Amino acid sequence: MVPDPTTLRPAHTDTHHLHVTETGPVPNGHRHAADSHDMIEVRGARENNLANVSLSIPKRRLTVFTGLSGSGKSSLVFGTIAAESQRLINETYTAFVQSFMPSVGRPDVDALHNLSAAIVVDQERMGTNSRSTLGTATDAHTMLRIIFSRLGTPYVGTSTAFSFNSAEGMCPQCEGIGRVTDIDITQVVDVDLSLNEGAITAPGFAVGSWYWQVIAGSGFFDPDIKLADFTPTQWEDFLYKPVTKVKTDHGNITYEGLVTKVRRLYLAKDRESMQAPVRAFVDRAVAFTDCHACGGTRLNPAALSSTIHGRNIADCSAMQISDLAEFVRGIDDPSVRPLVTTLSGTLDSLVEIGLGYLSLDRESSTLSGGEAQRVKMVRHLGSSLTDVTYVFDEPTVGLHPHDIQRMNNLLLRLRGKGNTVLVVEHKPETIAIADHVVDLGPGAGAAGGQVCFTGDVAGLRASGSLTGRHLDHRARLREKVREPHGRLPIVGATMHNLKDVSVDIPLGVLTVVTGVAGSGKSSLIHGSLPDRDGVVVVDQSAIRGSRRSNPATYTGLLDPIRTAFAKANKVKASLFSANSEGACPNCKGIGLVYTDLAMMAGVASTCEQCEGKRFTPDVLTHKLRGKDINQVLSMSVAEARDFFTTGRARTILDRLADVGLGYIGLGQPLTTLSGGERQRLKLAIRMADHGTTYVLDEPTTGLHLADVDQLLELLDRLVDQGNTVIVIEHHQAVMAHADWIIDLGPGAGHDGGEVVFTGTPADLVAHGDSLTARHLRTYAAGLGT
Repeated sequence: MVPDPTTLRPAHTDTHHLHVTETGPVPNGHRHAADSHDMIEVRGARENNLANVSLSIPKRRLTVFTGLSGSGKSSLVFGTIAAESQRLINETYTAFVQSFMPSVGRPDVDALHNLSAAIVVDQERMGTNSRSTLGTATDAHTMLRIIFSRLGTPYVGTSTAFSFNSAEGMCPQCEGIGRVTDIDITQVVDVDLSLNEGAITAPGFAVGSWYWQVIAGSGFFDPDIKLADFTPTQWEDFLYKPVTKVKTDHGNITYEGLVTKVRRLYLAKDRESMQAPVRAFVDRAVAFTDCHACGGTRLNPAALSSTIHGRNIADCSAMQISDLAEFVRGIDDPSVRPLVTTLSGTLDSLVEIGLGYLSLDRESSTLSGGEAQRVKMVRHLGSSLTDVTYVFDEPTVGLHPHDIQRMNNLLLRLRGKGNTVLVVEHKPETIAIADHVVDLGPGAGAAGGQVCFTGDVAGLRASGSLTGRHLDHRARLREKVREPHGRLPIVGATMHNLKDVSVDIPLGVLTVVTGVAGSGKSSLIHGSLPDRDGVVVVDQSAIRGSRRSNPATYTGLLDPIRTAFAKANKVKASLFSANSEGACPNCKGIGLVYTDLAMMAGVASTCEQCEGKRFTPDVLTHKLRGKDINQVLSMSVAEARDFFTTGRARTILDRLADVGLGYIGLGQPLTTLSGGERQRLKLAIRMADHGTTYVLDEPTTGLHLADVDQLLELLDRLVDQGNTVIVIEHHQAVMAHADWIIDLGPGAGHDGGEVVFTGTPADLVAHGDSLTARHLRTYAAGLGT
């Protein structure tokens, strides 16, 4: 329970907690932040690695939280302040209503005072539902549908007649998805074999399996005849026969053609819920093509027949948002004028926030984390709410330096309306506009969780903290670039907005591909390189894992650890897995017991039987050099490297240390890792693939300024080992460090898609005139941001 405000003790000051009462300029029109009610008071925060943190954060200011990855920024901002605000708001609802809301536990903190309603604008992807688009997520498509239902000619019905998510408007062929699936038969069967020889290669149809027995015993064909020798009728029955009851010697069976059955078994499922072998098969055997009936528009002929100024609603949804905004402004009819004004405001906000290159028909699931966060931000720009706390998680992710200024302006606009804006951020351009800075550290993990500095930006710069020392740090342009030993050609790339791009990527060097968001960087690289031999791609797709998953299980490190324990104690290795025999029977190896309180929020508590250690007492009696399995999994990567000095375990630990994850715990749940930590964990895994060409997609995501130098050392090491490294990146330190730059642009969307420069960073600075060239020139000159 949060203590009564009247019992709050004055904040103490020590070497770990610096409390300031007056910092930085007060924004125009804001009250002086001296009254205690103008401060968010945090007392004794211990969430995750926070070391009993106490501090005061000024309200109606822009406060930026800085520090190393893993220093405790997210634990303080999201896990403590935002979590408690949302929990208190949820408690105002009835128990019945709360049963439908996500469970938010009480953060580990002594007291929190003067909280306002928190709106979290994070980088979580916007779901995997193929029916969700940018238009539906922002309500822009809904407003467009209403306009077409009023003004479209011929008149075809109400707004639902233009919805691909309603039976009235959707294409009957693809049911509003816009795509149909084609199965590559060569990936399902080997026609040179008979059924008895294993002709069916799809998962679950091995010789002798139940599915195989139904097909082979159906009597429609001889299981000893090669598929290539089937008659046309047999081939049709084998692949496409609909569900049919068949009498056999073993009784009645239900037969259906192989393709029919594969569609039902695998294609009706969500891809993310599939097991890995099945997912790999589907990726290999299934091709999604535009629906021939609707041309991929998702709508039926009636909806497509209705037009405004010669364009139907599908045409409008496919337009680049910046163009659609112009089109909508040209609609002048009193019956829809308020709606046009609202829609124009939404579209203009999307353009202003740097997403004008997208279209309303873009599936939400294909948006990057940074794009998703900016889409969510649009909802709040026009809000009449004030005195709200907005919480942002690295809003500059995925933004070119040119776009960061626009993002900064939006953050200042939200603050200017009288809101409190809390931003977790590493980019110096955004730190520079802060009214107030909270720097956490001094290290990460167990070495972090302390407030190193609170104050204004000038104070941070002079503080001597790690962030302060690196705020003006700049990577120098290479004095001598590496010489390539060949080239990797891309010829005639046309994916998305690319305009028949051909470019050579030099081999054996560090190449950085850059350009404004939407210029075509990812389309060029991810659309051309992943299927080539020796190419290892580390992209921004999410790491999947349950609450049992941790760095040890995800990296395969647990296997050599279990083997070492088993060998030392002459017992089975399965005893040392929390998912197997050795797991505590009470908590099933999770370490926590989840209690369902019916209509109240569920509660997670430490398992009393194993005391959170996840294993049975018998398993914990087995030791490896004096440590039990729980003690080993409680080690950080750095501690474990001292414990495992040789073998496969040490190799994996070295890779984790190489990517800057020396501080994370081996048994730390993956769900507690930040986005940047998860990206680097994935990079450590992929380094074991022994590729010759590594493709990295914004590896600086979530990296502190001090960590960027370590990343550059890792990239150099990969190249010096004879590899080719290709990095899609906006960070100017990475651009400056490159041997070769490929710059796309000149703008975004249809204003991009061209290579505007190839050459060394020095050449770009000296002779380039693109947006990237201008910003890198300023960066290299050390003129500040």
